[in-house]
Amino acid sequence: MQPSMKMIQQMQNRLAKIQQELEETEIEGSAGGGAVKVIVNGQREFRSISIDPDFVDPDDVEMLEETVAAAITDAMTRAQKLSEEKMGALTGGMKIPGLGF
Repeated sequence: MQPSMKMIQQMQNRLAKIQQELEETEIEGSAGGGAVKVIVNGQREFRSISIDPDFVDPDDVEMLEETVAAAITDAMTRAQKLSEEKMGALTGGMKIPGLGF
C-alpha cells in the first residue's frame, strides 16, 4: 500500500511538532546524590550544570570530574529515551534512518 501525499504531509507535520517539543523539553540528569545536576533538552543539547559547593573537594578533583560525567551520561540517557518514545509513537516503533534516534 502506497502512502498518500496527505499521509506523508501529516507525518511530516507530526515529526516537526515532536522535534519542536524535544527542543523545548528540559531533562535533568544527576549524580552524587543530586550534588551535580545537568540539564539537556530532548535533542540532547547541553543547557546547564549546577554543582553543590559543599560537594567540591579541591583535593579530589577526579571524583568531581567522574560525578559530572555521570550526571551528563544520566541526562543524555534520559533524553535519548524520551526521543525514542516520542519518535516511536510517530513511526509505530520502526527505525527510520535520518530521524536521529
